[in-house]
Amino acid sequence: MLSLPPSVRVYLAPGVTDMRRGFDGLAAAVQSVIGESPTSGHLFAFCNRGRNRLKVIWWDGSGLIVLAKRLEKGTFKWPAPPAEGQSSVELSAQELTLILEGIDLDQASRRDWWRRAPARPEAG
Repeated sequence: MLSLPPSVRVYLAPGVTDMRRGFDGLAAAVQSVIGESPTSGHLFAFCNRGRNRLKVIWWDGSGLIVLAKRLEKGTFKWPAPPAEGQSSVELSAQELTLILEGIDLDQASRRDWWRRAPARPEAG
């Protein structure tokens, strides 16, 4: 089980990623595909064509960590592609946990309640 603070953002790469990629290949994909820095402290998730393998890369402050999950049976339900002009799909840590547990986010519904939007770094 992942236990992450609410300040951590989770980005899903659209499309398919070659799961033979390791630390350097995934870090390069974070920069080129998602357009973020792999050392930001956020989580970046990638999935293979068959949707039965998933890798997450994360910078913990001293180095990169790669988490991998391979399903023995079944597939991950990857969210719909990002909206026009976006390079990735952004989720909460809880939503990533649901995907890892086999929950289809399209079939789940969120209760209507107020939540403060995450602070975005200012452009400068």
